[in-house]
Amino acid sequence: MSDHVLPSQKKPKLIVVVAFDRGEDGELFPAFGPADQQSEDRAIRTAKALASKHVGVIAWSRDTDPAVGDYGPPTTLFASGEVPDME
Repeated sequence: MSDHVLPSQKKPKLIVVVAFDRGEDGELFPAFGPADQQSEDRAIRTAKALASKHVGVIAWSRDTDPAVGDYGPPTTLFASGEVPDME
């Protein structure tokens, strides 16, 4: 019997950036994204770069389990300005 223990595999993450603008009717609408990102650091950098160009921007992530289609709760990585509530 082997004493070697395999490291637990990290669950994949959905990492997204969305920027918002305001329409003539006053409602927020997605102006950029949702755009998948390769890492949380990249998502934060992208969101910060978009923050000065849009009414609001948010970068968020959540754990996923593709085998069962399950998603964990969203974690906000960066938010600036006006963004809608996360569902």
